[in-house]
Amino acid sequence: MSGALVAALECRGLQKAYAHGRTVLAHLDFTLQPGEYVAVMGDSGVGKSTLLNLIAGLDIADTGTVLIDGVAMSSLSDDAATRLRREKLGFIFQAFHVLPHLTLQQNVALPLLLNGLGFERATEMLAAVGLAGRGDDFPRQLSGGEMQRVAIARALVHRPKLILADEPTGNLDPETAHEVLILLRNEIKANGASAIMVTHSMAAAATADRILVLTASGLHPLRAAA
Repeated sequence: MSGALVAALECRGLQKAYAHGRTVLAHLDFTLQPGEYVAVMGDSGVGKSTLLNLIAGLDIADTGTVLIDGVAMSSLSDDAATRLRREKLGFIFQAFHVLPHLTLQQNVALPLLLNGLGFERATEMLAAVGLAGRGDDFPRQLSGGEMQRVAIARALVHRPKLILADEPTGNLDPETAHEVLILLRNEIKANGASAIMVTHSMAAAATADRILVLTASGLHPLRAAA
């Protein structure tokens, strides 16, 4: 229909089995609307991280299709898929993946560099996550919570359409985790991004717009978050 809103993400019939034959995802269907922030929970080994990897194109589904902003990833060449990920996706991981040999400014500016954009927004994002004036510091000078703040700034600096967060507070103490989660939600909403957060924590999931539980039969609503 002309003028219809294009979903930020669509998963159609995704299926993935590992070499030993265990199926982790079976004909999974899922739609994420623009601006929506969803938490995905579920037992260990059910396929939560696998789902994120399939969406990001870091792994390949046995069957099914992933569409990001209306574009089927499987229809793209390797170069085009890399460009789409670089331009439209932001990643936040439990292990931070902050590069130790780069300053905080350089870490946050990486997506801008890869997309041929100016670096000014790296300074703005460091300030937004409470690290103003720390751009010349190195990761070794940071606490775990501060490193996750850098990871959030880096994920959002290029204003991606879709944020994928895999257990982003799993290595943090409860107080720091709460601060990081509120920061993450505020920055996602301020940037008009859509987001999926995989988590074992109900406290973390409660910061999302809605909570889904991944089981062998698919994604099921738990409840709308307050």
